[in-house]
Amino acid sequence: MCKLVITLLTVGTVLLAAPLTSLGKEQPSKVDKNDVARDEAKPAEWTSAVEPKPLSKNVKRGLRWLVKHQHPSGGWAQGEESPQMGNSLNHLKDKPNVADTCAAALALIRSGSTPSKGPYAKNILSAVKYVCSEVQESDANSLFVTEARGTRLQIKLGTYIDTFLASMLLPEVTGKMPDKHSEDMVTTAFNKVMDKIERNQRQDGTFGGTGWANALSLSMASKGINRAAQSGYQIDEQVRQRIESHAQGRYDNVSGKFSAMDSAGIELYASAAAVSAMQDSDNTNQTKKKGLEQKLANAQTQAERAEAQRTLERFQKNEENLKSAQDAVIDKLDDQRFIAGFGSNGGEEFLSYMNIGESLVVKAGPEWEKWDKKITANLNRIQNKDGSWTGHHCITGRTFCTSAALLVLMTDRAPVPIAAKFRR
Repeated sequence: MCKLVITLLTVGTVLLAAPLTSLGKEQPSKVDKNDVARDEAKPAEWTSAVEPKPLSKNVKRGLRWLVKHQHPSGGWAQGEESPQMGNSLNHLKDKPNVADTCAAALALIRSGSTPSKGPYAKNILSAVKYVCSEVQESDANSLFVTEARGTRLQIKLGTYIDTFLASMLLPEVTGKMPDKHSEDMVTTAFNKVMDKIERNQRQDGTFGGTGWANALSLSMASKGINRAAQSGYQIDEQVRQRIESHAQGRYDNVSGKFSAMDSAGIELYASAAAVSAMQDSDNTNQTKKKGLEQKLANAQTQAERAEAQRTLERFQKNEENLKSAQDAVIDKLDDQRFIAGFGSNGGEEFLSYMNIGESLVVKAGPEWEKWDKKITANLNRIQNKDGSWTGHHCITGRTFCTSAALLVLMTDRAPVPIAAKFRR
């Protein structure tokens, strides 16, 4: 039976003994045919990869701006856009949508609040209820989790960005809801989102859809899939393996180059998406590695030994490719043309910075410290006086740009499995 079980640690605090909590009602397993995936689906304990910094004045201003612009429904709309984007999506300016709401809620969560505790508890709870209601009203089979179509984020990041951001948000609030009813609500929504992702993944690991920088959307899917696995959700391991293989295929470890496919030809987007997906997969692999090594040592048949050995070799291959890809990105961090992405700040740039940061922070060390100092100074410099951030191309809506910028500034608070943290 499939039971969603998760241990989430208070963001910004290293708590190594948080209790496991069983959530929601048992549902039929999706992987009865996949014994390896079922046996290894255990909830991971999460912590921060490094000691988190206190929230800065810039971060606090950005958080206040987000709260001020939350709609009564609990959702966030894309908000005001840069004038050069024209008025083509003006009708969506004040209409809440799932993707912007998930990004804003994640930023509030990074600051240390949960749906039941902290200064932004009510805001997060309201946002989660909005997202769950949208998911609940969506159809059963397609990859859409909302009726909203043609939003700026869908056009620029990819058709199904709402789904992938929802798959990131819901695990982070599981086990943190204020009562059983709301826990069941989140579990039901999360199960539906992951069912849609499993049902619609292609053999090459992608999901179709269009978008100016669809690779960034796929990197969010990787985060959601791996966060689900880390949460104890019994996904088919083939789903994870496909998206892991796809990320590796976007990087040539001989030339040190990243494929610009689905990345608008922008090297920053391509490299950030690939290294992020490999890192997310490695984070999950580290939670499974010890169990697989024990399974290999205790195997009773040749088939059992071969299966465990193949999986461990797969994990090792991803780890090696990740290290090479990280080194390739690190070599570019002093190249201003690389950091500039499209040439000016946009939501795609901010999301790419988050992806790079969430890989480097697990690696830790001087490269992470240098990156964090540099990117923090840059984002502080371009923050608007009212506390928001605005993009100047493509994704210019203040909600997403502010949320993504805040997630970059709070990368040191991003949750990672303890097993991944202590690998280094």
